[in-house]
Amino acid sequence: MSETKLIEHSPGSGKAYSAVGDRYLVLASGQQTGGAYCLLEATVPPGGGPPPHYHTREEESFYVLEGEMTFTVDGRTVVGRPGSFVQVPRNVPHAFKNASGKPAKMLVQCTPAGFEEFMLEFATELPSPDSPSNPPTDAEVQRLLGLAPKYGIHILPPPEG
Repeated sequence: MSETKLIEHSPGSGKAYSAVGDRYLVLASGQQTGGAYCLLEATVPPGGGPPPHYHTREEESFYVLEGEMTFTVDGRTVVGRPGSFVQVPRNVPHAFKNASGKPAKMLVQCTPAGFEEFMLEFATELPSPDSPSNPPTDAEVQRLLGLAPKYGIHILPPPEG
């Protein structure tokens, strides 16, 4: 495990990635936090968000900054508006979706770190933190599905209905 480092980001700095249509800016990686956590800023376009899944290695927390996100956690629906916080324990099925007509922005923290390594392995690095995300492709979805088990992430079938 590495040592914790000073982390400083000015607006418009840092590495950004496009992951199945959403944009993630890495604010703190496990390498910078001694493995304690990772922190990402997610921008989710209308209709965006991952399929239902669960993590076996980390807790995942969300803090909504802008817009509105609909979280489904273990069958319960929570609508998150700016200032809303949702923490999902390990092994609990969850998903989030931007069901609104405007982009939403939130902070995503995983404890301990490691989730960001999954993102870096399947997502596409963007030219700048302000670049828009790329539309999802079948190849990217297949990379995500293929790599998820390596990181203790289980993708679940979408709910019926």
